[in-house]
Amino acid sequence: MPVAQRAAREASSHGSQFALLRQRRFAPFFWTQFLGAMNDNLFKIGFTSLVTYQAARFSGVDPKTVAFLISAIFIAPFVLFSATSGQIADKFDKAVLTRWVKTFEIAVMLIGAAGFWMHSAPLLYLCTFLMGVHSTVFGPVKYAYLPQKLAEDELVGGNGLVEMGTFVAILIGTIVGGIAAGIGASDGASAQALAGPPVGAWWLGGMCIGIALIGRVASAFVPPCAPPQPELQINWNPFSETWRNLRLAHGNRTVFLSLLGISWLWFVGATFLASFFNFAKDVLSADPDVVTLLLAMFSLGIGFGSLLCERLSRRRIEIGLVPLGSIGMSVFGIDLFFASHALPTAPHLLSVGEFVRTPAHWRVLADLFLLAMFGGFYSVPLYALIQSRSAPSHRARIIAANNILNSLFMIVSALMAMALTAAGVGIPGIFLTTALLNIVVAAYIYTLVPEFLLRFAAWVLVHTVYRVRLVHAERIPAEGAAVLVCNHVSYVDAVVIMAESPRPIRFVMDHQIFRSPLLGWLFRHAKAIPIAPAHEDAAMLAAAYDSCAEALAEGDLVCIFPEGKLTKTGDMNPFRHGVTQILERHPAPVVPMALRGLWGSVFSRHAASGQERPVRRGLTSRLTLAVGEPVAPGDVKVDELQRTVAELRGARR
Repeated sequence: MPVAQRAAREASSHGSQFALLRQRRFAPFFWTQFLGAMNDNLFKIGFTSLVTYQAARFSGVDPKTVAFLISAIFIAPFVLFSATSGQIADKFDKAVLTRWVKTFEIAVMLIGAAGFWMHSAPLLYLCTFLMGVHSTVFGPVKYAYLPQKLAEDELVGGNGLVEMGTFVAILIGTIVGGIAAGIGASDGASAQALAGPPVGAWWLGGMCIGIALIGRVASAFVPPCAPPQPELQINWNPFSETWRNLRLAHGNRTVFLSLLGISWLWFVGATFLASFFNFAKDVLSADPDVVTLLLAMFSLGIGFGSLLCERLSRRRIEIGLVPLGSIGMSVFGIDLFFASHALPTAPHLLSVGEFVRTPAHWRVLADLFLLAMFGGFYSVPLYALIQSRSAPSHRARIIAANNILNSLFMIVSALMAMALTAAGVGIPGIFLTTALLNIVVAAYIYTLVPEFLLRFAAWVLVHTVYRVRLVHAERIPAEGAAVLVCNHVSYVDAVVIMAESPRPIRFVMDHQIFRSPLLGWLFRHAKAIPIAPAHEDAAMLAAAYDSCAEALAEGDLVCIFPEGKLTKTGDMNPFRHGVTQILERHPAPVVPMALRGLWGSVFSRHAASGQERPVRRGLTSRLTLAVGEPVAPGDVKVDELQRTVAELRGARR
């Protein structure tokens, strides 16, 4: 483990993720990105609010499509410059880059302030584009910084804090931007009032500059972060480098599909966020302050979901939360469509007080909060997965590829929304279309990478039916090859072990179960290894041992149940010699494990044993997974291995 990450682990001492906010390796970086996100949104919300509710001040601007246009302009630099930004982040110290970016932000906000004060749409569009450039350069720095400064078991918590902070910053920027834009002006303003900028425009410009200055001060405290490839020769051609980055990301299938998953989330999020102003005005008959309330619920939902990820995943990168997130997003996106058609008519634009006094509106707010909360469950594990499985030497370029894909998806979302609007589809219809598309995209990704669904099934099992106590789970290797050996009590042994492992496992599985018509495709995609007894298929047995050796040679974990069959009595069957056969082909450490508490469950063969079923109270069963000390391959003896597993299991079965 690198020195920086070892120090990070010691500093964390397995405390709350909020302890990171007291440490210099995280806190200055957190506040720098927080202030940047707040300024982005203060500016964009102020601009969007002015042209939506005060359109008379801006000539040649269509208030119905301007929100989508602003979104498209902001993300265009991600398409153009992300590849170059990824190279820069891999070549230079990320702390130095952070300070450069924040200095650039001050200059950009001076242009934005001039646009507000002169109510000049061209200047504000220019500022929108330049803020996109600012975020494009900072993106790879932001997500490549975390895995350099945090230990692996801090990545989920750190990413959760960053996601929470980002959306709290969005919330604050939204509130302040919306309030400031509405000061001293309205659509019904007199011609004399329209001759000059409203008071709110002065406030918007001043606050944008002030926040940029504070962000630059915070960036001065970000500690040095050594570049992984200082000798890198930068390719300044954005088109060839963009293609190279995408090919680089495509080299790891799971990482690439995770990038697509995150990009899809940005498609969904951009569609909803850019629709809020017209949704409030045309569907909810509400004033700009209600837009702030909608965005507040959305931001709080993302923040709450992001923070909850660490607790639900127990400080691990738990990709089983990703399908849970996508299910929730679709469910509450669809319900938002129906909630939008069950609203009472209003004779005028409702204030916040009038809006919240209507019970039907609470359903809308709940849908937005829960949709965003499940979006947090979806995004945080994916970001952590990408950071942990990307090679450190080009991690920033993988993040740059992510930004490229994000921007492309967001541009498509803006084009889709504008096309649907032009075709006469209302905002609720756009929400429904997006939620239904989310089902299709999620099903496609999970079909390509069943690991997500397997982890989801495992996560659900150990959080509903079972409660698992871990004993020395840290002995499961975080990296490198190893053979896991466990007693075989029930049909869900592999699922429980999978749920508690920090890494994917190649399970050795009975060939008949492997070939089952319903689950066979899932086992094949999960790279399970089918095995048969020698008297049934000697060739398959030898092929299974060879496959195990190949998996170990690639640095994978392989799990085998040496008993060869489920216990019928609760006692362990004699261990067979499969482990030694595997080790003869490829030596690797052997990690003994034992499950206890599964005997007597509905997934065991207890009913056929004729024994009295153990008493189980409550809705869940308590299990224990105990992990022993790894055994060197040269010291492995089958009978001693069985005794070790029996001792780990103890008297309770």
